[in-house]
Amino acid sequence: MRPLLAIWRVLRTLVHILAGWLTIRLLFPRWNLQRRDATVQSWAQRMLRILGIPLHVHGTVPVQGPVLLVANHLSWLDILVLHAARHCRFVSKADVKHWPLIGTLATGGGTLFIEREKRRDAMRVVHHMAESLRAGDVVAVFPEGTTGDGSALLPFHANLLQAAISTGAPVQPVALRYLDRRTKRDSEGPLYLGDDTLVGSLWRTLAGRPFVAHVRFGEAQQAQGRDRRQWAEDLRESVDALRRS
Repeated sequence: MRPLLAIWRVLRTLVHILAGWLTIRLLFPRWNLQRRDATVQSWAQRMLRILGIPLHVHGTVPVQGPVLLVANHLSWLDILVLHAARHCRFVSKADVKHWPLIGTLATGGGTLFIEREKRRDAMRVVHHMAESLRAGDVVAVFPEGTTGDGSALLPFHANLLQAAISTGAPVQPVALRYLDRRTKRDSEGPLYLGDDTLVGSLWRTLAGRPFVAHVRFGEAQQAQGRDRRQWAEDLRESVDALRRS
């Protein structure tokens, strides 16, 4: 029954993606920012329901910006899960912008794209992040820079924290976990590692053992004189502590 259910969910997922794409292309140009943001969050919440993934949110979700969220990175699901918990502007690799349908969805969600192989591009993205924070946005980054297997956090890259330092915006650590519904242990189903393809990972997510997505928000903090490298280390410890709580 699991494969049949997975096929049904794949079909519903494709329809929901297409509906989101049409909404962005046809309606977003006529809507104000607040309505667009609320629509993105509602779309993400429905997508999780279609995928059969319950969402549990812990801690204090930021009501408004400016705030920079820093989270651990496990899966392509992370962006969807965070959007469902609280709409935010993500910083993502530039390749995503050119993915069919997904690129339009990401752009419509307010994503800022970075070419990671170009060191100078980080300065451009930091500038746009600072503009967003000054405008009162909630911005989110994955400072590990790539997905991990969940056993331990990778080092946090510090460059993008400069946007929070420059604007005086607080940074809020966030921990993501996917727990097997039966064993309550970390699930490998949604992991997106190495040679995994998006299609293969999606199928494993839908056809594998069911799991629950957990988002745990920590306390927002200010730089308080720390440079970005020290702050990145401290934030890594904060995210790790949230992940284990």
